[in-house]
Amino acid sequence: MLLAGCAAPNLAGVAQTTHIEQVANRPIPWEITPPINYQQAVLRGTRSPTGEPGLNHWVQETDYVLNARVFPLSGVLDGSGTVTYTNHSPATLAQLYMEITQNFHLPGVRRAEAAEVTGGMLVRRVVVQGEELPFDPFSEGPHYRISGTNMILTLSQPMAPGETVTIDIEWRFDIPRVGAGGRMGRDRDNLLFLAYWYPTMAVYDDVAGWHTEAFTGISEFYHGFADYDITVEIPEGWIVASTGELQNPEEVLAPHILDRAHAAWESDSVLQVIGPEDFGEAGTAMTDDGLLRWRFVAENVRDAAFSATKQSIWEAGRTSVGDRNGDGEEDFTRINTFYREEAPLWANVTEYQQHAIRYHSANTGFAYPWPHMTAVEGAEIIGGGMEYPMMTLMGDYNARGDSALYNVTAHELAHMWIPMIVSTNERQFSWIDEGFTTFHENDARMDYHPGLNHYLPDQQIYTTVARQRIEGAIMRHSGYHATPLAFTIASYMKPATMLAALRAVLGDEVFYEATRTFIADWAYKHPYPWDLFNTFERVSGRDLDWFWRPWYYETWTLDQAIEAVQVEGGETTITVRDNGLAPMPVFLGIELESGEVIGRRIPVTSWLNGATTASFTLATDSPVVRVVIDPENLLPDVDISNNNWLRDEEALTPYGSSD
Repeated sequence: MLLAGCAAPNLAGVAQTTHIEQVANRPIPWEITPPINYQQAVLRGTRSPTGEPGLNHWVQETDYVLNARVFPLSGVLDGSGTVTYTNHSPATLAQLYMEITQNFHLPGVRRAEAAEVTGGMLVRRVVVQGEELPFDPFSEGPHYRISGTNMILTLSQPMAPGETVTIDIEWRFDIPRVGAGGRMGRDRDNLLFLAYWYPTMAVYDDVAGWHTEAFTGISEFYHGFADYDITVEIPEGWIVASTGELQNPEEVLAPHILDRAHAAWESDSVLQVIGPEDFGEAGTAMTDDGLLRWRFVAENVRDAAFSATKQSIWEAGRTSVGDRNGDGEEDFTRINTFYREEAPLWANVTEYQQHAIRYHSANTGFAYPWPHMTAVEGAEIIGGGMEYPMMTLMGDYNARGDSALYNVTAHELAHMWIPMIVSTNERQFSWIDEGFTTFHENDARMDYHPGLNHYLPDQQIYTTVARQRIEGAIMRHSGYHATPLAFTIASYMKPATMLAALRAVLGDEVFYEATRTFIADWAYKHPYPWDLFNTFERVSGRDLDWFWRPWYYETWTLDQAIEAVQVEGGETTITVRDNGLAPMPVFLGIELESGEVIGRRIPVTSWLNGATTASFTLATDSPVVRVVIDPENLLPDVDISNNNWLRDEEALTPYGSSD
């Protein structure tokens, strides 16, 4: 028998007294102080000290009308578009910043990892409010210049609060085989996945202003929300899927394929839309010039990606997302899966997507808001997975198996909530989106594959690295960890582990209320870490600086140990020593000779005066035969060898069992 989180211990018939050592011989976590620009945002009323957006909160507004002409055989994309940008900030903007991620592939740019050199993105023309800007890095008048993955537009007239400008732009680039650090590209002459394919407005927010940090390949992206109208021009025979709703399906799909798609999108079962017999021109409409123009529209998304495939099986269905509109009716979204015959495990991915979207909608308390979710297999472009609004690109997982393929699907689809709905700064604080997503992935795995502790592997990986003292602090800037391993642990495993630990501290009800409140409050906005911290403190009604400081700002570790168990008559005194620096409550399971198991919790306040030991005495009718610290492995203890005490060392039985 395992204790249910030790939240409601059975203490009937048990007398107890507690003694806490009062010697201050350990560091005590000190309060969290946000940086000055965040404090100023609170004073301006765009943020609040309790974690909600302030009454004066604002976000910038962008509309994109984008055209991509794709040449699959030569691997070239010609692009043009109109960007309409509205300044909702109180600042006057003399310059506008755009990001050109494809310049990660320029020769000579700063990269954190090796990359194919393609020449990056060639910007052919930039026109602002009808005025063509020259490319002139040294001009003092209106012009544009490019620096790595940034493009800076100097305006002829500064942009006042409330004003809107229109930017017309043309560009071209060679599509890399493996692009943007394995997040887009082309493969086998039958698949393209286009992400970061257009110049994007950089984020201008209320805390830091313009975000102009270069993309170097490891830490990811920070995007604003926008409306998109996208046209992809490509030869017949290529099936295009994209962020957004397809506006002209009858113009681009063969009639029998469109009929199958409509049937699948109304089906709870998985149906095939395109099979091998439909590959190529049999699956699409025909035109006089041999080109199809696929048009997609999306509202309030933070990015747009599309795929084009010529020899992929297309399977589809639908899944429930709950009540999206608050009208009491069940709502659904479409599920699409594209995979090549060399990826047979992908025959299950539509089902995986159906479960993940349905589960995450319920678990986050925020119904999936978009018309579809589409997964694309891209084995030689990517090994793991990468997320975009309504789209994900994932490897074939032939060598890793079905369970791993479900796990990555649940992970990438969890990203639809953070950072796709709650737009965090992945480049600086990758732990917010990756930590929450890894935690939510593990939640979904518990539901899809019950019977295993799916939180434990991340905890074990983190504690292994922590014991070697090679981790970096979670709050370290994501792009500046000492090693790729330190980045990975601080972004994925440790923050997911700490969310599981915080759930154990607060209890399921309070923890999930705080998580859902954070998502609801910051949907379609840009939270910072201190908004997250303050939200949890507001919802829980607790000061949690003692938790944030050691686990997020420092690399302190937890090592609780049973120091002594003394039995005198009917009384048992248990002494716990805290050998680590990170204070946490102690969850104890105490087994009696009768087979009864009782729970005991030593509160975290026991350590917050500097104490390193705590003792308490129990009076029981049956003798204590075993004491275990954290029997459910809820907390990341770096040394569990000292977490058990047995009255009879040779009578080791599974915890909680009896004859």
